[in-house]
Amino acid sequence: MTHVLHRAINHDYPFAASGQGIFIRDRDGKDYIDASSGAAVSCLGHSHPDIIAAMRAQLDTLEYAHTSFFTTQVAEELADDLAAHAPKGLGHVFYVSGGSEAVEAALKLARQYFVEKGEPQRRHLISRRQSYHGITAGALSVSGRDRQRKPFAPLLIETHHVSPVYEYREKRAGETPQAYAERLAQELEAKIEELGGDTVMAFVAEPVVGATLGAVPAVDGYFRRVRDICDRHGILLILDEVMCGMGRTGTLYACEQESITPDIVAIAKGLGGGYAPIGAILLQDRIFDAVATGSGAFSHSHTYTGHPLACAAALAVQRVMRRDNLLANVRQQGAYFMRRLQERFGNHPFVGDVRGRGLFLGIELVADRGTKEPFDPAHKLYARIKSEAMARGLLVYPMGGTVDGVRGDHVLLAPPFIVDAAAVDQIVDRLGEAIDAATAVASK
Repeated sequence: MTHVLHRAINHDYPFAASGQGIFIRDRDGKDYIDASSGAAVSCLGHSHPDIIAAMRAQLDTLEYAHTSFFTTQVAEELADDLAAHAPKGLGHVFYVSGGSEAVEAALKLARQYFVEKGEPQRRHLISRRQSYHGITAGALSVSGRDRQRKPFAPLLIETHHVSPVYEYREKRAGETPQAYAERLAQELEAKIEELGGDTVMAFVAEPVVGATLGAVPAVDGYFRRVRDICDRHGILLILDEVMCGMGRTGTLYACEQESITPDIVAIAKGLGGGYAPIGAILLQDRIFDAVATGSGAFSHSHTYTGHPLACAAALAVQRVMRRDNLLANVRQQGAYFMRRLQERFGNHPFVGDVRGRGLFLGIELVADRGTKEPFDPAHKLYARIKSEAMARGLLVYPMGGTVDGVRGDHVLLAPPFIVDAAAVDQIVDRLGEAIDAATAVASK
């Protein structure tokens, strides 16, 4: 008997009792390699002494102060740190408690920006199919995950969706990556023209699509074309780096590898490394200036905005990442991880694609490699893989509905940044066994 409303009501969850490094131990003493960092959250692993020490020191000083009365030293220091290491122009920070709240805040700030500028007609939002931006009403509105949107459709903000960058399935035969990027850019341009360029508020996208598609990066040049289109029409570019940012792909911000700067970027998950709930948006200085010289206040707030304990945890995470040169390890181990996955699954009869960047990798499962036909959704292959992996002491992040929200299965991998080659080998070995066992049942 439990009084907790769990994610799955009829599922029997093991009790997580402790964690150390890349491992979580359950109440029965079984260890699991946390090969997904939860949901790409625990970037420094579990029980890191330096993060815990920083949090204890903050608790000894001040546990909470409401931001309608005070700022705090730790909130100011974290904002200074984030702005100092962000792409040029992202000079101001607004704190929230997680990714959905970050996207929600970004949407409201975009709207207020245009109201402050005297362009209240800008109300349309454009995002992409097979995307995920959060579970609150606004964030779910811009998400392209139809299965989750459908029950709440009457409550959602009107949003227009264009195609994702999904090279494995949607790039045409004989089409170069450059031509594919241009085709998608033209689709976005056409949607803007259909709506009226001066009525579109923002385009929202993940630089590397996370949970919905399984670590799918954009083809080269796509985001540069998107940036050009947004600039030409005066549209804000909001990048959702909640899952792929804060070092996950090998650079602190995933957009650095696209050679662009967004107008607003949403971050969370790895920002606090799981040690405290925290997220944030960073905004271009011109957006801040428009609000500062207009109404003088962002019409949005939360009780736990800038929570001192959460800020202390996040600041410690950022400092440890730099001190221990962990972004270099993300790049090094990410390259090794990709090679090992390709060696193990490159010729697997039920693996169609291995993709990703840094320590943000995905495997797409197919019933037929030649046709790319997905498994029958009734098999719930993704759930079988998760179960088989946990039985082998491995935590991964599988998902269904990869292709169109209903069909398709993938596995997302996002181990802590402290992972080494020996642990990567263990992850690949255990995952191989889990996928073999799950597909053996589903393919009968």
